[in-house]
Amino acid sequence: MSEQSPRAAAAAPADQYVLTLSCPDKKGIVHAVSSYLFMTGCNIEDSQQFGDHDTGLFFMRVHFSAEAPVTLEKLRASFAAIGDSFQMEWQINGADEKMRILLMVSKFGHCLNDLLFRARIGALPVEIAGVVSNHSDFAELVRSYNIPFHHIPVTKDTKQEAEARLLEIVREEGVELVVLARYMQVLSDDLCKQLAGRIINIHHSFLPSFKGAKPYHQAHARGVKLIGATAHYVTADLDEGPIIEQEVERVAHDVTPEGLVAVGRDVECQALARAVKWHAERRILLNGRRTVVFA
Repeated sequence: MSEQSPRAAAAAPADQYVLTLSCPDKKGIVHAVSSYLFMTGCNIEDSQQFGDHDTGLFFMRVHFSAEAPVTLEKLRASFAAIGDSFQMEWQINGADEKMRILLMVSKFGHCLNDLLFRARIGALPVEIAGVVSNHSDFAELVRSYNIPFHHIPVTKDTKQEAEARLLEIVREEGVELVVLARYMQVLSDDLCKQLAGRIINIHHSFLPSFKGAKPYHQAHARGVKLIGATAHYVTADLDEGPIIEQEVERVAHDVTPEGLVAVGRDVECQALARAVKWHAERRILLNGRRTVVFA
């Protein structure tokens, strides 16, 4: 019998997982989690935690590895007792799983184009299940990526039907996150509640400055020196959801309104891409009206 080569004899790589949790802060949480992982034969690769003295809540993200016979189903079943004992909201997911997301866009395509490209080159750990738009402008662009394009026009009279169709797509495609990549329609309170914590929007400026039409022209008129963008979760309170990420760029006094628009596109793309990446990597935990981001 021939000898097995060192490469062939090497152990198969361990599976990677991510545990995220939040719960009332009290003694013993870290010990309970780390002891559980040790007793289950898991190895902690990275761990981050935060106790918020204002809310009295504790947040934790643990990246760990495990070898067979450990499986995701067994981990979830066996961790439930610990979760219950500490009143945790928790999830265990495969670290290498690509999150299925749905993009929504209207007539400004810079964020859409940026996310499509980042996903294609592997810079985002996502699988884009489709793109929804109330206009057909970007149908050709989206289909060039071999991604389904759903044209769902929205009027005052068809808003309810349009949102029902959107929810159908979310369910049918197993979508975990909806990204408003400059989608310029106000979502109903009911839709926001159904997808709470699963919709990210990008907003020009630092909220709530310069709302309404032509925000960069408003900024120019006020002589601003910083152009910003804010990525946040969507709630029923328009543009007031928990903030995930913000980006800024300094501008001089001689930049035109059109120049501000160009700068704004760049910062919007950067802030939104980081927010989507962190959500897909399960680095964001909701903390009331704020977020904890283990970036």
